[in-house]
Amino acid sequence: MDPVLIDAPAIRALDLRPLKIWSDQPLNALLSQGPGLELRFDWPRAQDDPRELPECPEPRLWALRADARFPWLPLLLERDHGSLIRHVALVVPHSFSRSEGLRFDPEALELWVTHRLMLLDDLCQQQLGRPMRGNLSQMAAALGYELDAGFWSLLNQAASR
Repeated sequence: MDPVLIDAPAIRALDLRPLKIWSDQPLNALLSQGPGLELRFDWPRAQDDPRELPECPEPRLWALRADARFPWLPLLLERDHGSLIRHVALVVPHSFSRSEGLRFDPEALELWVTHRLMLLDDLCQQQLGRPMRGNLSQMAAALGYELDAGFWSLLNQAASR
């Protein structure tokens, strides 16, 4: 799969058309492709600008819009070259240092991951008639988030009420 370029005009206009090929597909077709979508951002920064992309407000706003409009996006983002981590860094508070790298705010990451797991579990159940919990658990693990063993059981209990 070729990387999708998110250029500066798209970022400035909050234009999600670069994701149109995915947004036009049914959820089942999207999820069958697995996590292979790579987003590349072309956001100009001055040579002396020390910020990383997730620290720039304009790309963050674009990513927040994409995350809200396409809640399944994290399941499609590739995990080996940083697309998933970059996306989450754009939507979740974090800090960055040259020596330690990216450090998510633990509570913010926990809230985002938990919310996303619940949302995507419901979405998969409703639209596919089946859970995708293995893929959801892998997505959480790729972010360094360990699920409590009773998480899915608790959701099952809640759904049966």
